Amino acid sequence: MKREVIPELLDSDSGTPEEIRAALTDLCHINQWFGGISTTLSMVKYVAKQIPARPLSLLEVAAGSGFVPQAVSQRLRTRGMDLDVTLLDRAPSHLAHATGEGSRNGWSRVAGDALSLPFGDGGFDLVSCCLFAHHLSPHQLIQFVDEGLRVCRHAVLVNDLIRHPVHLALVYTGLPLFRSRITHHDAPASVRQAYTLAEMQEALMRTRASHVELQRHYLFRMGAIAWKKA
Repeated sequence: MKREVIPELLDSDSGTPEEIRAALTDLCHINQWFGGISTTLSMVKYVAKQIPARPLSLLEVAAGSGFVPQAVSQRLRTRGMDLDVTLLDRAPSHLAHATGEGSRNGWSRVAGDALSLPFGDGGFDLVSCCLFAHHLSPHQLIQFVDEGLRVCRHAVLVNDLIRHPVHLALVYTGLPLFRSRITHHDAPASVRQAYTLAEMQEALMRTRASHVELQRHYLFRMGAIAWKKA
């Protein structure tokens, strides 16, 4: 199954405010039901065991409503770990839908470019993204991870889909669960342009990371950690 680049409607806000709101809600459900939260949670816990920073600061790139870092933060708190999150998205309209912790003063919300992050060097312990990497070409993916490595102190976390024909078939089967026409277009498009584990490994090995770790997670999710050089 070759990678096929298909523009996604949510990227360009191609819909009414109500349709965009529904698509962001669908995206929350996708991450809740199909491994998005658990993948990021697993990576943050893994990294936290290896670094001394407490509380951890995390920049979530292409954050949308901030649902995933909010859920991860809540689960970590039950384990006695605090996560200080900053949300970044190119679209202020997406950040405007932040709820819970993401809508309070404790969490900064910044509109900005993922390929040119508007922060100084080493401003966060971790830089993370969820369902963003597949939107990028291999060259852009390398550029983004290198930017993340510049801005972080320890690691860049990439939570994304794995391209596979069985995954695509499952997505089409599950489309009736979602009500937004944007989701009905974007969900299969996301799988078609997602990377395989081997492709992600190859791209990340071309970044400035000291080393890279990849794991397969629930239901065709991948978790990739690009560690910053000491």
